[in-house]
Amino acid sequence: MQCLIRRALPVDAQAISNVVIAALRESNARDYAPQVISAVEQHFCPTSILNLMQQRQMYVAVLEQQVVGTASLDQAVVRSVFVSPHHQGRGIGQQLMARLKDAAIAAQIAELRVPSSLTAESFYAQLGFEKVRDEYHGAERTVIMALRLDD
Repeated sequence: MQCLIRRALPVDAQAISNVVIAALRESNARDYAPQVISAVEQHFCPTSILNLMQQRQMYVAVLEQQVVGTASLDQAVVRSVFVSPHHQGRGIGQQLMARLKDAAIAAQIAELRVPSSLTAESFYAQLGFEKVRDEYHGAERTVIMALRLDD
């Protein structure tokens, strides 16, 4: 499914928040306890999204004029890749990652890293990322993965 991938705009903050929270509650909830999901949600209210837009290259996937996905690049770190649960499995996440990879190559970044959720580990592995290590933030386990871009 081809969709428009573009830079996020301040007007997108509420829609991005909605996509992230829906994905956390429906997809990530299979791998994390409710208190972990609730804690992570706090970082994705519209105000927090607006603040993140100032710090990162944030993109959205738009389908039929609706934001259905988001992904960010924070220097060499992939952050906050989420697709609406109703649109998962249709290649939207891959399109977002292709845009981030292009941006990283243009910035002459040699290696991308991603702190992956357990839920997304296989998604990143299919894109060529390899596990580096596990990290724990309280009860939340993330998988640090890396992809060489200069090979």
